[in-house]
Parts: sequence; C-alpha cells; structure tokens
Amino acid sequence: MEQIRQRIENLRTELQKHNYRYYVLDDPSISDQEYDRLLRELEELEAQYPDLITPDSPTQRVGHTPSEKFSEIVHGQPLMGLSNAFSHDELWAFEERIQKQSDGPVSYICELKIDGLSVSLDYEDGVFVRGATRGDGFVGEDITLNLRTIRSLPLRLNEPVSINVRGEVFINRQDFALFNEERQRKGETIFANPRNAAAGSLRQLDPKATAERPLDIFLFSLGAGGDATIQTQGEALAYMRRLGLKTNPHSKVCQDFSEVLDFVQTWQEQRQSLPYEIDGVVVKVNELPLQQNLGNTARSPRWAVAYKFPAEQVVTKVLNIGIQVGRTGALTPLAELEPVLVAGSTVSRATLHNEDIVRDRDIRIGDYVVLQKAGDVIPEIVRSLPERRDGNEQPFAMPSSCPACGSDVVRVPGEAVTRCVNGRCPAQRVEKLIHFASKGALDIEGLGPASIMQLVEAGLVTSPVDFYKLEKDDLLKLDRFGEKSAENLLAAIEASKAQPFARVLFGLGIRLVGAEVAREIANFTGSFAALLELSREQLLEIPAVGDKIAQSILDYFADPENQELVEGLLAQGLVATSPEEGKEEQRDLLQDYTFVVTGRLEGFTRSAIEDLLRKWGASVTSSVSKQTSFLVAGPGGGSKLTKAESLGIPVLSEAELLEFLEERGVRLD
Repeated sequence: MEQIRQRIENLRTELQKHNYRYYVLDDPSISDQEYDRLLRELEELEAQYPDLITPDSPTQRVGHTPSEKFSEIVHGQPLMGLSNAFSHDELWAFEERIQKQSDGPVSYICELKIDGLSVSLDYEDGVFVRGATRGDGFVGEDITLNLRTIRSLPLRLNEPVSINVRGEVFINRQDFALFNEERQRKGETIFANPRNAAAGSLRQLDPKATAERPLDIFLFSLGAGGDATIQTQGEALAYMRRLGLKTNPHSKVCQDFSEVLDFVQTWQEQRQSLPYEIDGVVVKVNELPLQQNLGNTARSPRWAVAYKFPAEQVVTKVLNIGIQVGRTGALTPLAELEPVLVAGSTVSRATLHNEDIVRDRDIRIGDYVVLQKAGDVIPEIVRSLPERRDGNEQPFAMPSSCPACGSDVVRVPGEAVTRCVNGRCPAQRVEKLIHFASKGALDIEGLGPASIMQLVEAGLVTSPVDFYKLEKDDLLKLDRFGEKSAENLLAAIEASKAQPFARVLFGLGIRLVGAEVAREIANFTGSFAALLELSREQLLEIPAVGDKIAQSILDYFADPENQELVEGLLAQGLVATSPEEGKEEQRDLLQDYTFVVTGRLEGFTRSAIEDLLRKWGASVTSSVSKQTSFLVAGPGGGSKLTKAESLGIPVLSEAELLEFLEERGVRLD
C-alpha cells in the first residue's frame, strides 16, 4: 500500500511540474502523449484507491456536480478598484501626490492592465482551497470549482505556504476566435469580446462547462500571508513566480517617472502585438512600506493608478445606413459597416444617433470612416474620410415614414430626434419588451433580446403582462429551451415580481422618465396608486420633474392601453411599491440638499456617489443652477465647475464631501 501511495504522489508531482512548464513557462519538456499516459496512470490508481485522492491532484480539476447558485465569500482584505488616469498630465499629478507624502526616494513598477476578470485566491499549506470574484470589493462569489479548471493555475504551490493572491482571468485572442467559431458552428450565441467570454465562463454553474473554455490567468498581487521579508512589488512578483504562480512577463521597475511614461507609450503602441487584450498600464509605488503609509481612499489605493489607453481607431467602409426604431418611437440611423476588428471584437454596425450627427460629420453611404469604441465598448464613427471618395457615395436622408409600420414620422422643432407617431408600432413594442426585462428595469435574467424575439414571433408575448402568464409548456416548444432553461426563466420572471416601484416605473419606458427620474418619483409617491392621483402641479413638486417630464407622464397614463398595462402588472402580483423600512432615516439626513457631481473621482465612480447621496435623501441633478447646494468636483470638472463658481455655489472635493457626510452621520456602506 505504501508503494501505491508513493507512486501516486510521484505522479502528482511530475504532472504538476509538467503543467507548470506547459501552461506557465510555455516550455513543455515531454510530448502530449507522454503526459496523457502519466495522467491516465494516475486516474486508474485513484479509481482503485479513492481514499488516496487529494484536492490538489491534477485529476480533480473537473468533475464536480453543477451548483444551483454561487455562495458569497467575504474578502479578508477589500479588493479595491483603481483610480484612472487618461493623460500624461494626470500621471504627473499622481506622481506629485506621491512625492509630497514620501520622505525619501520613490520607485514605481509598471504592469500591463489585463482586460479580464479579477479574482482572489487562497492557498492553505500550499494547496488551493478557495477562489472568489472581486464582487463589490468586499463580498465576492465563490467560484472555487471553476477556477480549479484553469490549467495555468497550480492546485499546489512549490512551497507549503498559506497565502492570498489576486489575479486576472482572461482568454487570449487566438483561443477566443477559435472558441467563438466553435460556438457559431453549434448554433450558440457568440461572445462580443474576450473579457465577456472570460467573465461568462467563470460564472458557469457547471464546472465541466467552464473546463471547456480556454481560460488563462496572471497573478499580480500578494494579499495576506507569504514571505514577510518582501519589501517591494517587484520582489512580490518574483516570489509568486518562485511559488509556481503565473505572472505577466511585461513589468518594469522605474527609478525615474519619465521611465513610467516611456513604458506607457511603448505598450500603447505595441498593445496589438500581445496575444491577449490590455486596456492600459497600472502604475504602482514599488515600495510596500510606502504603499502602507499612503493607504487608501474609501474605494481605491492612493499608491496606484490605472492609465487607460485612448480608444483604438480603425478605418472601415459604410456599406449602408439603415434605421432602427426605438421603444419611444425614435428613428436612429444605424451604419452597416464592412466588418473590422477593433478593441478585441469584430464590429459590423455602429449607431449614428440622429440626423444632425450624420449631416455634421458628413457621413455618406459608401464612405470610408474612422471607427473607435467609446470607452473600448460602444462602436462609434468619429469622422468620415472625404479624401477617399470616388463619386459613388450617397448622402443619407431620414425617411418620411416609419420603416417598421409605415406611419408618418415627425421631428419636433428644437429636438434632434425624428419619431414614429404610431404608439402601436410593432418595432416599438418589441423594444419596450426588451427594455422592461433589462438589467436596469425588472432585471429578468435569461430574458434577453433573442429570447424576447422568439416569444414575440411565436405569438406568446405582446405586452410585459404576458411574461407573467408564460408556462413551462409554452417555452419547451421553442428552440434552445430545455427543461432546466425553461424552469430557470420562469423562476427569474417570478422573482422579478418583488422588484421595487422605481424599477417597474422605469421599466414601463415612459418617455423622458429615466432611472434617476423614476427613483425620485418612487420616493415621492411610493406606489402607482399614489402616482396616478397626482395633478400636473403636484408632479412638478418632485425635484427631478420639469414641465416636459410631467406632461409625458400625464400623457402616458391618459392612454387606456397603458392604464390596462399597469393594472395587468399589479394583477399578476408585482409589488410595485417603494420599500418603507429605513426610509425615513435615509431621507432625513440629506433631504435639504441638492448635489451635482462632475469630473473624475478617485474613491468612487460618479454613479456610486450619486446613488449614495440619493440613498440618504439628497436630490441629485445633472446641471448646476441657483437651486444647487453643492457641486462635487473631481479633475476635469469643466463647464459645470465654471458655472458653479460664477453662481457662488460651494464646490466640494471628494475628500471634502466625505468629511461633510461623516459630520452628518451618513454611512458609506
């Protein structure tokens, strides 16, 4: 028996060594056939002696049963996001802040910012035991079983240490292309970019499905535990490599900040030479004791900054300009493009927003144009290239009738948008259904545009009320719906009944009533019953509601079909009221203040600050006026900062805002 135990241990050690050489060093020392022979021998021995199976065995990367859902893991140390820099001037400003707070020489380390999904990993006595997503930085999802499927992630370290490390899971470009080709061949939905594919793969409830995805990982940070003698981030990266963890080879310690700028510029120019996507460079103070002294803001470390690359631009051709009809009847010009790879995905369409933009940028059918992704996400046409015209290009003209229903279209004086006047337009109906189920509204998981189109084409859904009348047999008749997927969708639809009033109101798609306005109305009224009783004058008492919004609300609820929709939703069991618990405490503290937030913040995103202020009762508006109590301004405040100063509106920095909130007993959680 001892001989068997020893042979199993030797096989595990040898296979782990070969895994490291193959997946981390990219330098295999044996053939695939020899590796498979060793793995089969280990599998056979463990099958005969199951008591000798250990969690770190190479055979245990896959094989667990699917989870019903992910459990939560509270991070031992918060996984903070990074503040961003978008120019060399902002990088210099970061360096000046560091120098002011340090007593001696400072070195920096530059690392590539991998465009993937951040994770936290725990090893105990050298064995991988736990892994989680970043989540909100404080609580993540337990994805241990899925992380175990990543071949470049060692299940046992080279030393028996207990340690926490942080990393980024990603898929390289070539593997992503092959993966999408295979999905397309099977008739499955393809992913838009490698990051989405990596994130979706890690959140598969079945680890066997994750194991089929070509995931990889780079580790970049030490959390708790490990070698206490390490004094720099450079030493930390070398230590992780010594343990057998895969780190990115492209990092540099810079003694002078001009070297940092050189590193940034080099990789901005060479980013496409890498086999994986990056969207910037992370600049960190190299000395760990100084990192500790500098500390953190509420949301990000003061000792690090992420320089985000400008959007990548490419040239492509406009094949046609079509029209998309939105949920409010807006006719949006949509450029159909010669497919082109930009920022990690192939783009074949880009919105042109409205007729004025097409005219101002002089974009014609047949033009060559400069294309980029705004924020590396949304495709947009920056400009046309008239010098490349050959005379066959055709100017665009907005149609005089709706392409979906044939009804007249109108453009109200003073507005940029042309609209279909038919409220029963089938294209509008579909877009309204998609909006109702979307993440910001009822957030019905699994009810995306493709599924909704299936339901509409099958005659099962014409109104949001119909979602709540669906039965399992209805779904099983449709392509791509099996027992489990049908049950999951029905469960998600049922769960959406508990969504608060603000989300339901936003989900109706009332023109001019966005998420923020819906939230203000919900806080003011508390229910549909109360809202429907309000007169125009009472609506105007709501801080976020002006003349146009009030009229839009009145017009919407004057329509018998919309009245029937609301009654139908309530009859199906939607709660559609605002939560009362804790409401008075939250509304009292800041209810007398109106804030405007502008510029780039370090510790919070703008939307997070705005949500926090609203949570405690403040009004948050998008423009500065005499009614504004405070302007919260980060770098790049622009015209709002100028206007606030001209009106004598107090301006708070992010730090001053946090002090203001603390003095009034506002919690940041």
